[in-house]
Amino acid sequence: MLGWFAELNPKERRTMGACFGGWALDAFDVQMYSFVIPTVIALWGLSRGQAGLIGTVTLLISSLGGWFSGTLADRFGRVRMLQITILWYSVFTFLCAFAQNFEQLFVLRALHGFGFGGEWAAGSVLMGEVIRDKYRGRGVGIVQTGWAVGSGASVLVYTGLYAFLPEAIAWRALFAIGLLPAVFVFWIRRHIDEPEIFRNAQRARPAIGVAHLFSAFRGPHLWITVKVSLMVAGAQGGGYALGIWMPTWLRTVRGLSATDTGGFLLIQILGSLLGFLLGTYLSDAIGRRWTFLWSAIGSLIMVLVYMLAPLNNEILLFLGIPLNIVLLMKFPPMGPFMTELFPTEVRGTAQGFCYNAGRAIGSFFPTMVGFLSQILPLGATIAVFSAIASGIMMLMLFLLPETRGRSLESLEAGTLGVTGAPQPALEAQPTTR
Repeated sequence: MLGWFAELNPKERRTMGACFGGWALDAFDVQMYSFVIPTVIALWGLSRGQAGLIGTVTLLISSLGGWFSGTLADRFGRVRMLQITILWYSVFTFLCAFAQNFEQLFVLRALHGFGFGGEWAAGSVLMGEVIRDKYRGRGVGIVQTGWAVGSGASVLVYTGLYAFLPEAIAWRALFAIGLLPAVFVFWIRRHIDEPEIFRNAQRARPAIGVAHLFSAFRGPHLWITVKVSLMVAGAQGGGYALGIWMPTWLRTVRGLSATDTGGFLLIQILGSLLGFLLGTYLSDAIGRRWTFLWSAIGSLIMVLVYMLAPLNNEILLFLGIPLNIVLLMKFPPMGPFMTELFPTEVRGTAQGFCYNAGRAIGSFFPTMVGFLSQILPLGATIAVFSAIASGIMMLMLFLLPETRGRSLESLEAGTLGVTGAPQPALEAQPTTR
């Protein structure tokens, strides 16, 4: 399964390393807020709705960050925007350590979201264009595993700080450590170059202006953009409803301590890592769409079981592994799927918008969980919104084409129809696994 890695050239490997590191550090910073929700609720007397609102604004603003970053990546380069976004989210995570009330944390997490959303837009396009068609699914999928690595590192830091420091100090120290990813920018600046396909496209087109922000809504791109955005909204919304509220559910409903919660989350992150690896393999083995569909179906079933079945904590501990396998295996195909749907001239903008518009719509799910859980059990509320999210995802997938094996050059040559579906000549091309 890993023999293909030896066939990559040095540029492909370095780019994978840069995007893997950026994505892992992104997860490291983003995951921190879910850990401190119970603490800030207790310290500041927040309602669950207010706590969910902070999570939502982060994700909502991240959608704008991803859209703008994608457009700027089409103008100034994928590598440059990758550096800027990593530096941005690192600084604002650090500043969250000094928040004194709900309003300040709300603003700082919103600004953090701008960089958080932008990093994926720049990094996923960079990877999709550098890795050859033959290995794009696996290459981008391996980069996605960085999310599990970053989340795991965040859990370890959280568990250690909460074990040795008072909660009133530990949550601030956790955010302060979020500045560390900024150091990674210097390595990227020295070792990573722009993709050749981007340089060629940049030389052949006029300068990009503000109107390029809306290029994904023109002509043949419009309905693909809408459908992909809604598909991503289903994938993200279910994940956010579960992920942001999982630590709170474990502590307040299941009665776990902070350190026991950390242990549960580490087991779940192991499942996430396995899910990313499985999704990476399936993306090329059975195709992007089938990987998405099996993940959506499995997520629907597993979340209902985990939240509603009368299980003890010991069973739940190990059930977190299959839960997170099916929940996270849908994300490795996201990058290659979108890369293979749009031509180079609009790829950054379109991919940045689709992923982050989906994130924006999905961002309302944690807030809805927070408010509805004030009148319904938290576990039941999470299960309801996760089920709705899976349904949205599956509906959109029936309206989208398979892209496995698609050459990026075919997109430049205009061999796709106006719906974005492959024409017969492209459909018949052999699929490399």
